[in-house]
Amino acid sequence: MSSARDQVSRLLALVPYLQRRDDVSLAEVASDFGVTAEQIRRDLRVLWMCGLPGLTPDKMIDVDMEAIEDDPEGVVRIDNADFLSRPVRLGSSEAAALIVALRALREGSPAASHDAVDRVLAKLEEATTVGATPPAVAVHLADDGRSATHARLLEEAIAGDRQARLGYYVPTRDETTDRLVDPIALLTRDGHDYLDAWCRTVDDRRLFRLDRVESVEVVDQPRGHRRLPPRDLSGSLFEPGPGDLEAVLHLERHARWVADYYPVDSVEELGEGRLAVRLRVNDPRWLVRLALRLGPAARVVEPAGLREEVRRTAASALSLYDA
Repeated sequence: MSSARDQVSRLLALVPYLQRRDDVSLAEVASDFGVTAEQIRRDLRVLWMCGLPGLTPDKMIDVDMEAIEDDPEGVVRIDNADFLSRPVRLGSSEAAALIVALRALREGSPAASHDAVDRVLAKLEEATTVGATPPAVAVHLADDGRSATHARLLEEAIAGDRQARLGYYVPTRDETTDRLVDPIALLTRDGHDYLDAWCRTVDDRRLFRLDRVESVEVVDQPRGHRRLPPRDLSGSLFEPGPGDLEAVLHLERHARWVADYYPVDSVEELGEGRLAVRLRVNDPRWLVRLALRLGPAARVVEPAGLREEVRRTAASALSLYDA
């Protein structure tokens, strides 16, 4: 059984394949694409409904279905698909949106990424402004100096052997939390500044990104973990804690990126491009949101309670449509 994603990929390759051939047999097409002849018939019935906006016969791809059904060899012929060979150009609004997004990405990314972003920007501007002057697009992310102020206050807390109270935004939960911490050191990794601290709120060591700190108050209480050495950030930023939940996810082929994007303990190939990943989770709510985001591309295998929580949350969300 061919998935919709596989069928779209096959259709995009099928048109140029047929345009370069005359009267190719259905069996040969099926063999070249590694599917059954019946699957190619289904693909062609979909292709028959594709074309340019307007949906009039002169704008639709013409598939000679009679040659497929009546000829014993099942000859495949298509016509009126030449528009697919024309280079697609971005509209002015589409190009401007991409340029703005890339410049915003460059502004907020580490210096090591700037060269790659600049190359993409140059190609995009060249491709969309032939014969015209490229529009001046400058993006500067708001910087009110808050991070520098917070860093200075935290340095004072460390030098004065004092605790600090943070208002800290947690993106995985979309909420601001109140944290009482023993500041240990200010560190930098990949263009981001971090506070290494013992969090008294959760009674564990934590890394806090300074650009997510919304407020800092130096507390007139001595630190209780002043002797801890600063963390070494040359390796992974993620350090699992003893209370973290161990979870197993099964990922479909198009969700393999999860194993590269998030820190995992182990990865196992399941065949056909699928993966089983084992990872540590500090906040189960984060994994529930990830599973809902991935939809059918991921399945929580362990623990059973978390799998059931994903099911309940998904059912609750779907019930809102009925309401």
